[in-house]
Amino acid sequence: MNFNQKITSLHLDVLKEIGNIGAAHAATALSDLLSKKIDMQVPKVEMVTFDHMMELAGGSETVVVGVFLRIEGDVEGSMFFILPIEQANRFIQRLIHDETFDFYKAPVSELALSAMQEMGNILSGSYLSALSDFTKLKIYPTVPGLSVDMFGAIISTGLIELSQVSDHVIVINTSIFEEDIAISEAVHGHFFLLPDPDSFATIFKVLGVS
Repeated sequence: MNFNQKITSLHLDVLKEIGNIGAAHAATALSDLLSKKIDMQVPKVEMVTFDHMMELAGGSETVVVGVFLRIEGDVEGSMFFILPIEQANRFIQRLIHDETFDFYKAPVSELALSAMQEMGNILSGSYLSALSDFTKLKIYPTVPGLSVDMFGAIISTGLIELSQVSDHVIVINTSIFEEDIAISEAVHGHFFLLPDPDSFATIFKVLGVS
């Protein structure tokens, strides 16, 4: 079943609103983690092709920091939070108070890896909780994993099942703003939501797409 032609801007607006609710919850948790005010916004939610998704990440061979998890319950699938290396470095430097930190420099400290994983855990948990509250579906995230690798390698697992039903994925663009940090220094990342085939139908049926 192909949903791509049935998705309207209204459905994407609903997903954006869900995303902003999740972002508000995540901002509160990150504010506690960083002991400073954090604002988060979801400027755009899109349904994009696999090729466009690769472009958003800078290409399949671009090395990125990815936090990934499986979704279980009424909806099953994969979720990825992807940050360019430079964006991830900037955030972790401020989080662990070490301006010399760099994901390119091995070995990466356990403190930095834990911080990045916790950030991904907070963000993904907040978004999925908001989606669950809105749809009344039971959605449970697994413990997130962390990888620094080429984007194509990180995302390939989630594409295998989804490619059977669609050539599109849901992209939740996410911006993180910190108190006393210039807007130009904001962290911009992407959530890629890749529901399994049956779950794609479940989500959009709740949103009014049959």
